[in-house]
Amino acid sequence: MVIALIVAAGSGERLGADRPKALVQLAGRSLLQWSVDLMLACGGADGGIERVVVALPPGVLAPPGTIGVEGGAVRSESVARALHAAGPGDPEDLVVVHDAARPLASPELVRRSLSALTAGDGGDGASLDAAIAAAPVADTIKRVQAASGLGSGDGDDLAPEGVGVVVETLDRSALWAVQTPQVFRRGALQRALDVPAEILARATDDAWLVERLGGRVAIVPSGSENLKITTPLDLSLAELLIASA
Repeated sequence: MVIALIVAAGSGERLGADRPKALVQLAGRSLLQWSVDLMLACGGADGGIERVVVALPPGVLAPPGTIGVEGGAVRSESVARALHAAGPGDPEDLVVVHDAARPLASPELVRRSLSALTAGDGGDGASLDAAIAAAPVADTIKRVQAASGLGSGDGDDLAPEGVGVVVETLDRSALWAVQTPQVFRRGALQRALDVPAEILARATDDAWLVERLGGRVAIVPSGSENLKITTPLDLSLAELLIASA
């Protein structure tokens, strides 16, 4: 069985919206509906998605064709709740996790991610636990810490002016910007999510939770058009991409 979990419980505060982010409109559809339509388009026979569960803000109803559950305080808690709401399953079932904030993901990317997990072996004969969409990093990336006297120096508390010093320049040829969809073997995802709340709160993506238990995660090349809607500029860019398609 293949199930899809859509994470749609975000507040939309950084977007400046007067409603939950999932309900913000993009080209006549809510961000949530874009992702629901994506997953329903990947349904049907021959290994397609059979069930779609949505982690929602309080009081928001599940779209037709989906199962709704109230999201958690942090992203990975929402994923855990959605996985539980999907009902029992086999550890070898496949679980597609997708952010409603990425409305422009394509059915082709979902199918490639599923195929990468079912056909891949990590290159050395060992099976994979997950396959995640990601784009090569185009910019030069530098690790920075607060300048002397302006912070603790751990990189987390730069001065308000953003003053800091470069610690090192990373090799971007080995760096990838992680996106969704992310596809997991159900057993691996359940084990990864069965951790204390403080660890769930640290997770910016579920693949990290699998990695920290020694799981094997493959990269599925994607493009920058699979952008995450975080700011009004992102929303405007998504509208332009849709209009030019």
